[in-house]
Amino acid sequence: MRKTDRFPVEGPNALWQIYHTVSKWKAIRNFIFIQISRYTPSLRMKNWIYRNVLGMKVGEHTAFALMVMVDVFFPEKIHIGTNTIIGYNSTILAHEYLTKEYRLGEVHIGSNVMVGANTTILPGVTIGDHAVIGAGSVVHKDVAPHSFVAGNPLQVIREGKGQS
Repeated sequence: MRKTDRFPVEGPNALWQIYHTVSKWKAIRNFIFIQISRYTPSLRMKNWIYRNVLGMKVGEHTAFALMVMVDVFFPEKIHIGTNTIIGYNSTILAHEYLTKEYRLGEVHIGSNVMVGANTTILPGVTIGDHAVIGAGSVVHKDVAPHSFVAGNPLQVIREGKGQS
């Protein structure tokens, strides 16, 4: 089970009530800087924006490919270790807005992790060190260190054995 905090809402669906949960100005600022980060080829600039503007925890030598989309509303809930690669057009979410509630959860991605292109990482998951996530996967549960997982639904291809 993912580790998320649940917040019930009354009235229209939770997304219609987004600005009761996050500042409109924070969302606009984050959106602009995330769009700059998605298109810039400079890994140093991306990491600077993620760390210093968006408040993410990003380790040394972590690389975000082009078009990566991080959570617009709660990027500060994303933690990524060192020497990790986040593949092209992947999405990392720390929130989900539903019809009767919204949920928030921290995302922890370890060091030396490889996340394949077009992967979606949902709120409240932890991906262990040295894990490999196959392209096009939906990470809806924790991934053990040194494991290889892929698919939707996510399947374990190889269990973590402690090798590097």
